[in-house]
Amino acid sequence: MKEEIKTKVLARLKSIEGHVRGVHRMVEEDVYCIDIIKQTLAVQSAIAKVNTLILESHLETCVTTAIKGDDPGERERVLNELLDVFGTSQKL
Repeated sequence: MKEEIKTKVLARLKSIEGHVRGVHRMVEEDVYCIDIIKQTLAVQSAIAKVNTLILESHLETCVTTAIKGDDPGERERVLNELLDVFGTSQKL
């Protein structure tokens, strides 16, 4: 992963961590359920953005290298990885 992307991902994860702690506090304090749900949806959105950053990086580096490479087995492997990840995400 490029250092620039890694820095962005780590910053977002730190922010998400703080946000989750805030949601935890909201539950402990019996905050209105809909307000908690709004916050958990915000956390999910933030995690989706992290996944997007990581996927973009992966496509620009690992996948591009495999597709341009001479090993057809490696090309197939990385493409199958992507299909598996998207298949898993559809089940969530």
